[in-house]
Amino acid sequence: MTPKSSTPASLTWSGVTSRRMARHALTEPAPDLGPAEVAGVLCGAHAQVLSAAEFSIGRRIAGATRADVQRALWEDRTLVKTFGPRGTVHLLPTADLPMWTGALSALPSSVPAHPEPVRFSAEQAEEVIAAIGDALADTELTVDELTEAIVDRTGPWAGEETMEAFQDRWPRWRQLTSTAAHRGVLCFGPNRGRNVTYTNPHRWLPGFRPDDGEAALRGLVTRYLYAYGPATPQHFARWLAIPPRRAVALFDELAGELESVELDGAPCWTLAGDTATPSQPHRGVRLLGYFDAFVVASQPRERLYPGPAAARGLTPGGQAGNYPVVLVDGVVGGVWHQRRSGRRLAITVEPLGELTATQRRQLEEEVELVGAVMEAAATLTLGTVTVGPHA
Repeated sequence: MTPKSSTPASLTWSGVTSRRMARHALTEPAPDLGPAEVAGVLCGAHAQVLSAAEFSIGRRIAGATRADVQRALWEDRTLVKTFGPRGTVHLLPTADLPMWTGALSALPSSVPAHPEPVRFSAEQAEEVIAAIGDALADTELTVDELTEAIVDRTGPWAGEETMEAFQDRWPRWRQLTSTAAHRGVLCFGPNRGRNVTYTNPHRWLPGFRPDDGEAALRGLVTRYLYAYGPATPQHFARWLAIPPRRAVALFDELAGELESVELDGAPCWTLAGDTATPSQPHRGVRLLGYFDAFVVASQPRERLYPGPAAARGLTPGGQAGNYPVVLVDGVVGGVWHQRRSGRRLAITVEPLGELTATQRRQLEEEVELVGAVMEAAATLTLGTVTVGPHA
């Protein structure tokens, strides 16, 4: 890629951190954004645990609660729960679904390779995906109901319980769940008791179709760079779980719209002209929940998780998000855990360093914010978080 300028702008980590915090509505909650707009800025909110997504979005909106996020998802339908980046469950803006499905369906499948008795041929996969879309066209179905509907449309071979999963065997068609979502024919419906349901997003997006794949991927790069730039193609590849060479090619295609900069001397890319950063570094304490987009997508990760924070807040493989984190001045400075009992929320915070009196006061305000968003009475204890990841 040819740099746009022979003298790249020089940015600092503290300036970039301040910019990201502001754009993520973490400097202060946004008074003028709704849940869908926030999810759009984040490039999706991780929702494998839905309450984590509710908090991630809700804490960024002035006066919001988890009920506002739920209303946007299940009543207003401005949010959609589906399989997003890396094949994981996310809340995405419904209006962005054409871009997301176009981009994700243009990438190699995130489905693990299955052995021959389980794996579908290309023709079988197309038949199953068509059956899924047809079965969900005007209803919500549980996994068992959808299995029956697919078998009725294809044959017993699609429902054979031969797919190893979580010490159990699932019907074969389930290997295509995220693929069907990326094709735009499947998303989540509201739970029916303890049972997950799926439906078809065409029900509330008449005429919906995925955008052109290459154009959608280029659009996704620009969204990512606005929220998480400056960044490298390798950073983008890690976030989206694609081969680095694919990300390099995408950045090359956008060369005329990007600008080369230096982040503390390291070469990176940002959107052309998007080099301004706040004049003052960010100061403050913030609590982020499981798999918050800010920590999952922000790079370089070693700068975001400095020193002991990496050992405490990342998995042995370097994955971020498995622990809720305490941000101190925009970088990880501790971990925390919440335990709910009815309307009470007991929050334990483990700082990795001494907190000043000002930081302690900010932490107490953050605990109040967590309680308000999650509609609970929250209490704070400073101490060691003894539970493991995902607890």
